Amino acid sequence: MRGMEPAPAPLPLPFRTLKPWLKERYGRAVYRVALDAGSTCPNRDGTKGVGGCTYCDVEGSGTGALKGGDSLDEQLREGLKRIARRRRRGLERAVEPGVIAYLQSYSNTYVDTSRFREVLDVFRPHLRGQGGPLVAVAVATRPDCLPDESLRALEDLSRETDVWLELGLETANDQVLIDINRLHTLEEFDDATTRARDAGLLTVGHAILGLPGDGRDGARATAEALRRSGVDGVKVHHLMVLKKTQMAHQWRSGDLQVQTAEEYVDWLADFVERLGPDQVLHRITGDSPEGKLLAPIWSVPKNEIRERLRAELTARGTEQGSRAN
Repeated sequence: MRGMEPAPAPLPLPFRTLKPWLKERYGRAVYRVALDAGSTCPNRDGTKGVGGCTYCDVEGSGTGALKGGDSLDEQLREGLKRIARRRRRGLERAVEPGVIAYLQSYSNTYVDTSRFREVLDVFRPHLRGQGGPLVAVAVATRPDCLPDESLRALEDLSRETDVWLELGLETANDQVLIDINRLHTLEEFDDATTRARDAGLLTVGHAILGLPGDGRDGARATAEALRRSGVDGVKVHHLMVLKKTQMAHQWRSGDLQVQTAEEYVDWLADFVERLGPDQVLHRITGDSPEGKLLAPIWSVPKNEIRERLRAELTARGTEQGSRAN
């Protein structure tokens, strides 16, 4: 019948995104449960500095759930229940979804080794090999907080399930890393990714575009550094000014500028062009909990950033990795 032709298939994206990679690797839809294990950072407790990164809020860019009284096991079980309820509502009928347990808040390997092993043991009863839903465990940390003992604990767990080590680089400029009170180096990031890869872990590097003093050239250099590091995945987002951060004071006083959505997409296209073609983009923009964000306030949904990035790369005639040296 006329008018019944199927809709054309969407054109492939000129960059590699996470959802298809997850489906290919795990053969099912995969959801993430963000968790707080009660860690801290060396630039908060005085070991390297105090106050934390100037962009980081009091929850360490995480949930703050442990401070609210929920144990790690309780957080995980509640997250699994939420996903199960979603499936019962009919959103996932055919195949039980997989789950990634994500230790998000602060630097999760910056703890005593025995405590870190206790944290990892919470996940073992829920692994798919034990009949549970967990297909992977993701651990966020700093590149200068990866002692050999913690790496061995992660390597042990990787024999039972996928382990992702998420390492915050943020920028390849060591001076900017000092200025934002991050206080690690690009060399430490490269060392951590090499050791993690040798231990059989999947690695994900984090980057922030628009940090003060970094500029557009800094965004390009950070992409090049991530490509050279050989990380499997990349998370990138624009600089966000949150309440209860040091940057909030800088922004209020007019000493800090933030990007427009249009500027960010231009810089993001530069960034993606310089990544390796096989690196998976886990995230290309960020958001914050309601009520925490001061700037920038964009009237642009997250999915729109993806479409604008597609359009920009298409207009340039480039794709992910086009400018990888």
